Amino acid sequence: MMDSSCFTESIYNLIPSDLKEPPQPPRYKSIFKTTIKNDMKKIKTAMKTMGPAKVEVPTPKDFLKKHSKEKTLPPKKKFDWNQPRKPTVPLRTDHPVMGIQSGKNFINTNAADVIMGVAKKPKPVYVDKRTGDKHDLETSGLIPKYINKKDYGITPEYICKRNEEVKKAQEEYDNYIQENLKKAAMKRLSDEEREAVLQGLKKNWEEVHKEFQSLSVFIDSIPKKIRKQKLEKEMKQLEHDIGVIEKHKTIYIANK
Repeated sequence: MMDSSCFTESIYNLIPSDLKEPPQPPRYKSIFKTTIKNDMKKIKTAMKTMGPAKVEVPTPKDFLKKHSKEKTLPPKKKFDWNQPRKPTVPLRTDHPVMGIQSGKNFINTNAADVIMGVAKKPKPVYVDKRTGDKHDLETSGLIPKYINKKDYGITPEYICKRNEEVKKAQEEYDNYIQENLKKAAMKRLSDEEREAVLQGLKKNWEEVHKEFQSLSVFIDSIPKKIRKQKLEKEMKQLEHDIGVIEKHKTIYIANK
């Protein structure tokens, strides 16, 4: 059943009614409040004083007197004119003899030792901190020393086995290539022929380069541009051929 007062108009609804605020929840209280309070009381009790600090008050008789803080000098001694004095400074012309005399030329000897001596190598060290603390590298354990091992200087068995397998595979590959070359009737260039071809290519490159250098500075016409492009193309091709021949020691050519 709905409340009919919500829908009926009444003058009493125009009077604002007092709103009752809901009760607030209890305030949070820490369980450590009493402990902290007692600790603070102990600290304050230890520090608080009543009046000025208790210090020893000087007596009226112990007052500051004139010249009381000046330093006292030692008593004067009477100068004795008969006491021994230091010897006089020698003249520039004097050459006093001091110690053992020797005819050795130490300057030349030291210079010869430095020239003929072997330069001293710096001691190997390592730094493990950013402050630059140095330590001996020999006893640090960072340098592997295999000299004391029993098998030092002996090639391991797996490396010998691997070398034999590589050598065998290379021989099989060479035999396969030789058979294919024989079938294809390929001819191998000798070292003399290869050197002659290489020198010929270099000579051609020098001639083309000389012709390229003789071009005019200003390339302002189409024929000049075409000629320049042609020479650049020939030089590039010759450089490529020279690089291929220098890279490969063995060259095969097909018989016509």
